[in-house]
Amino acid sequence: MVHQYKLNGFNIVLDTCSGAVHVVDEVAYDVIEMFPNKTPDEIVSELLVKYSEREDVTEEELRLCIEDVEGLVKAKKLYTEDTFEAMAGTFKERSGNVVKALCLHVAHTCNLNCSYCFASQGKYHGERAIMSFEVGKRALDFLIENSGTRRNLEVDFFGGEPLMNWDVVKDLVKYARSVEKEHNKNFRFTLTTNGVLIDDDVIEFANKEMSNVVLSLDGRKEIHDATRVDYAGNGSYEKIVPKFKEIVESRGGKNYYMRGTFTHANPDFTKDVFHMADLGFTELSMEPVVTAADDPMALTPEDLEIVKEQYEILAKDMLRRQKEGKPITFYHYMIDLTSGPCIYKRISGCGSGTEYMAVTPWGDLYPCHQFVGEEEYKLGDIWNGVTNNDLREEFRSCNAYARPDCKDCWAKLYCSGGCAANAYHATGTIRGIYEPGCELFRKRIECAIMMKVAEDAAKGE
Repeated sequence: MVHQYKLNGFNIVLDTCSGAVHVVDEVAYDVIEMFPNKTPDEIVSELLVKYSEREDVTEEELRLCIEDVEGLVKAKKLYTEDTFEAMAGTFKERSGNVVKALCLHVAHTCNLNCSYCFASQGKYHGERAIMSFEVGKRALDFLIENSGTRRNLEVDFFGGEPLMNWDVVKDLVKYARSVEKEHNKNFRFTLTTNGVLIDDDVIEFANKEMSNVVLSLDGRKEIHDATRVDYAGNGSYEKIVPKFKEIVESRGGKNYYMRGTFTHANPDFTKDVFHMADLGFTELSMEPVVTAADDPMALTPEDLEIVKEQYEILAKDMLRRQKEGKPITFYHYMIDLTSGPCIYKRISGCGSGTEYMAVTPWGDLYPCHQFVGEEEYKLGDIWNGVTNNDLREEFRSCNAYARPDCKDCWAKLYCSGGCAANAYHATGTIRGIYEPGCELFRKRIECAIMMKVAEDAAKGE
């Protein structure tokens, strides 16, 4: 499958199954587009008419271009056959029931009352609760016991707001460190926080033990304070920004992410990204809100068109900043075109429900944090392990080729079929798709590839 698009002055041709990216002139772009459905004579005839005012476009040059395209096809760098469907699912089958990562919901409660919160202000459609040390300890033991020979294990302290259960977080880290050598494991911890309770103790401990911290900031003060409010209705911007600056500076500007959400209120989200950059934050992520279509915060079809334009604006501005020696990183534009994920990983996706699971404060297991509270998606618990084997097999078999709507999508080997949780909440099945999310993902990939093309062009490659 071939995907062609024009962006920022580049004519880009992506051969999706080989991963080859070609940057071509206007004539070659047209030849490639016509190649599958027209004979060489037809291509020459039509393009001679189209480019009749250009002296450099001759029959000889067109036939040489067609030969070049034929050479790329033979080299399997253009119109490459999709031979990956037979592999779909085999990666997860080979990995067996190995679990490599847990999302520990140490607090099903929050000190903010964000209007768009998918977790119902941290309660996940249930009761407020915090995780005890005993439950957390058992969760870590479960991870060790089910991780096979895998050495590196990932644990995210999540909520609600995990700092509302900070002492337990610290005790769990200390416990993990005390047993990892004995079991030949290495824990990498991540903390996701709204920042309200960050203090010197949090900063010191996080810098020592957390491989990454994810800090929630929606950008401009007026945007952030419109949604990320406390229970008295007060915005949190002024309270958290100084704390975020302090913790980021103390980490040397590394191993963190500012993570924001944009909604119907700010489809012009680049203004929020640039605002965070102006504050000195360089590791940035802005996610589109995922909510019911009738929610006032939901992105409208008109918003989506604005957002797609904004992604282009962001990509071009990031290239400018990079040229000026002041680069920023945008999570969704991080793409490795030469040595990225293997084809098995590209097909099989994030591993939710198989390699990755979420743990509630009372020890129940769910496929990921976005399924918590959906009782039909409970996998089991940390004492008895996965008991809903049919559900685990459903997730194991869910891949880029298991979703009918993904069949003809050029981006399926980049998104691996998309987010199962978003698909479920949009369609009622994990084999559906969340179409607005797909639309925006495709745009982000186009922008990310264009940026790599521009970087290579700047180097003269």
